[in-house]
Amino acid sequence: MAVLLNASPRVRNTFYGVVFALPWLIGICAFWIYPTLASAYYSFTEFNAVQTPRWVGLRNYVELFTDDPEFIQAIWNTLYFASVSIVLAILFAFGLAMLLNARVHFQTVYRTVYFLPTLVPEVALALVWVYLFTPITGLVNLPFDWLGLRGPCWLTCPQWSIPTLILLALWIIGQQIILYLAGLQDVPQELYDASEVDGANFWHKLWNVTIPMMTPVIFFHLVTSVIGAMQFFAIPYVMTGGTGFPAGTTMFYSIYLYKNAFHYFSMGYASAMAWLLFLITLAITLVIFRSARLWVYYAGGEAK
Repeated sequence: MAVLLNASPRVRNTFYGVVFALPWLIGICAFWIYPTLASAYYSFTEFNAVQTPRWVGLRNYVELFTDDPEFIQAIWNTLYFASVSIVLAILFAFGLAMLLNARVHFQTVYRTVYFLPTLVPEVALALVWVYLFTPITGLVNLPFDWLGLRGPCWLTCPQWSIPTLILLALWIIGQQIILYLAGLQDVPQELYDASEVDGANFWHKLWNVTIPMMTPVIFFHLVTSVIGAMQFFAIPYVMTGGTGFPAGTTMFYSIYLYKNAFHYFSMGYASAMAWLLFLITLAITLVIFRSARLWVYYAGGEAK
């Protein structure tokens, strides 16, 4: 303590800063850095979370691509869901934000209604969705019954299972709508006024003013949606119990990873899957960042 009291103010401030940050540093080392490094090691081992890990080299990674058809199915399901749901979410969120940005009566009520679904917990949302989309008794199929038509089989048919989950994803885009609303309100009115002087109609202003000014928001939405879609887990797991029903079409990557880790206790295999998921997500995100300079507009210049 005497040494500390005789030290310079810079040394004392550094010491006090480290002491105050120590609980956070211990936490990040214990719950983030160590698990990350441990999973990287376990991905090269055969490990059941009880016995001592046994080094197997690249066997887990090789087996994933050469001897595990369920893994390939999980990748396909995840990429299919991600590619379709993200594109539709961007279009719908942007379009709804433009409608909600219009000056109409009860504007606040409409905005609240579109945001409310995002407040429902995922487990409750999944259970309600199962009830609504049950092929025979679900409320969604009632209009088809009134018309004497056979309604879609939704979650019970392979061809409708992922489209049903995509519809659910579009139902909870309230947060993205808020982002687009904020972006639309930041577009300078002078740009619209100048375009009207030049004789631009609605579509000209949309294409040449609104969309370019909104590209930073679209970019943010795209990146976060890719990361979220690649980790899609809770809702399909609750709806199907992690079985992949029907015919493996709802066996998403994260669900299959969870099954390997906590159902089969193949921790080494699951760790390899986790690192592959990280690398795939990183690669897609880097491609998006590299492409941003071609289509993202910033008022201060092009994207870096």
